[in-house]
Amino acid sequence: MPEATRRVPAPALPPERDSGGNTESTTREPIIQEPVPPRSAADEAPEPEATRRTASRAESSRASRGWWDGNADEYQREHGAFLGDDRFVWGPEGLDEEEARLLGPEGSLKGLDVLEIGAGAAQCSRWLAAEGARPVALDLSHRQLQHALRIGGAVPLVEADAGALPFADASFDLACSAYGALPFVAEPVEVLREVRRVLRPGGRFVFSVTHPIRWAFPDEPGPAGLTVAASYFDRTPYVEQDEQGRAVYVEHHRTLGDRVRDVVGAGLRLVDLVEPEWPEWNTQEWGGWSPLRGHLFPGTAIFVCARD
Repeated sequence: MPEATRRVPAPALPPERDSGGNTESTTREPIIQEPVPPRSAADEAPEPEATRRTASRAESSRASRGWWDGNADEYQREHGAFLGDDRFVWGPEGLDEEEARLLGPEGSLKGLDVLEIGAGAAQCSRWLAAEGARPVALDLSHRQLQHALRIGGAVPLVEADAGALPFADASFDLACSAYGALPFVAEPVEVLREVRRVLRPGGRFVFSVTHPIRWAFPDEPGPAGLTVAASYFDRTPYVEQDEQGRAVYVEHHRTLGDRVRDVVGAGLRLVDLVEPEWPEWNTQEWGGWSPLRGHLFPGTAIFVCARD
């Protein structure tokens, strides 16, 4: 599960927490780290500037690859306990595929070819493998996939852009993405078309993203995050850029209607739209996600799509 919306003030991915007493993470330490020479204060790069501006497909892809490669270690260190090694979590609310069964009923995944897009360290793919599926974990970030190797398992790993999937037509029975790729691409319909292409007839694609309504509110977990601060209809991307104006992080906003039109425009059929409620057991905050906000309005949207 990738970084969540970083509109000012910028949120991080969910802080480490257990799953409400369900299972402890088995993620092993230490996180991969090469020796880093000491840096003086003069060497420290300035904080990127946060702004709203257009960002092309190429710029968005380049920024995402660089950001995830540069932040993968910290990400896995902070959030490995929440994600586990082989747990399939759809979002900060803690909705688990073990419970939700959005990909199919219990026992139905055995023997199916499944593509996970934006897999990170392939936690979801390991859960799928334990269900008897044959998953492939794809991510844009080389460093994230190194963490998949660190954790281990026999899941095939592929480094590629979700907008140009390196697979033949009709290669997979299912595809899934938990906060992967789609929030960060300038043309999400291109990704959806690629997913449709590699799915077999009758296949299903399930993906989760930040709920679009969240873009109207500040990313604050407390009371300040309950007041509308921006137009929900402003699709201008959130961009963090360096001193030369080069994007180092990009996230794109789509309204709920935009997401539905993207699904339909890619030739997929929308089967369900799931908006997980915040459970009582989850008392911790995850960036802008929190029990306070989660009990009042949704933070995650899960789209269940089919290829007819």
